[in-house]
Amino acid sequence: MQQNTIKLLLTAFLFLSFNVIAGDADQGKTLAGTCAACHGMDGNSSNPVWPSLAGQHEAYLARQLKLFKKGERVDPMMAPMVAGLSEQNIEDLAAYFSSQELKLKAASPDSVELGQKIYQGGDKARNIPACMSCHGPTGKGNPISGYPILAGQHADYTAKQLHDFKGGKTVTNKDDVNGQIMADVARYLTEEEIVAVSSYLQGLKSAE
Repeated sequence: MQQNTIKLLLTAFLFLSFNVIAGDADQGKTLAGTCAACHGMDGNSSNPVWPSLAGQHEAYLARQLKLFKKGERVDPMMAPMVAGLSEQNIEDLAAYFSSQELKLKAASPDSVELGQKIYQGGDKARNIPACMSCHGPTGKGNPISGYPILAGQHADYTAKQLHDFKGGKTVTNKDDVNGQIMADVARYLTEEEIVAVSSYLQGLKSAE
């Protein structure tokens, strides 16, 4: 009886520890106006150098906002936007944008073959793993592991991120394993491959 009680208490503690702050999408919508100029009110950005946030994993969005706020992910445009956000604000914004629908885009036909090759198979000879080994065959990512959805993202933004990783510009948190993984992958990609895989991802449709 005592063991069962202890197990129940531990289960309750673990549940509460992962759900201390729950995001409220309705509250997030009221805060989203400050994000709209770059990311669109519904999370679909009109400028391809800025990422679309619609439909992205909630946990991923919240984590990135927290990294920006701590200065562990650096962007001069994002820093002032997140400075005044509370923990609850961050969770609410993440809940709102993740609940929005990402608008479909198309890949450049000239890039599909090479982009698909890199995404699905990588290049073992050059130590480039298949992108889908982490982000999934349809680019849906993995929220538990912290891998974002890549399908449908602007090609220009994805290419910029790959260039940043290739140049060693990752989040400054030394414990950010995912950032280091991406830096190790991107360093071997050619310019042609970066353009191709970014375009391929733009046209990829994430499975529900």
